[in-house]
Amino acid sequence: MKWNIKKFDQLTLEELYEIMKSRYEVFACEQKIFQENDLDNLDKKVKHLFLEDKGRVVAYARVINSGIKSQYATVGRVLVLREYRRKGIATELMKKAIEILKADEEEKIIISAQAYAKGLYEEIGFKQISEEYDEVNIPHIEMEYIK
Repeated sequence: MKWNIKKFDQLTLEELYEIMKSRYEVFACEQKIFQENDLDNLDKKVKHLFLEDKGRVVAYARVINSGIKSQYATVGRVLVLREYRRKGIATELMKKAIEILKADEEEKIIISAQAYAKGLYEEIGFKQISEEYDEVNIPHIEMEYIK
């Protein structure tokens, strides 16, 4: 398995296809998120962190510097394909995303986390900073990286 970090214009067509396929599989097919267009033009402005295994993108996150989506850096579209879960990959993915943002000298990282994953993010060093709210019919919380 191989980790990659690329800007949009560095992605091959095959990588882009596999990223979009994995995002569709998790967010549309599994989580039934249809209220929000996944293709929101942010992909062209962010870094794409992904883990490949046998040509498939099995874990993925958008690494978003401050000033692109909000005044703070964030990590979004975080996913691990079902058959790769419970193996520590999500933790490794988020730690790598944080390293990238820290290397870019980002001082504050705020994420919108699905509430069920709160424990995972807390283990990495995030702290809940909002009440629970609804985003695309899924309970979410805002969390800040504090380590």
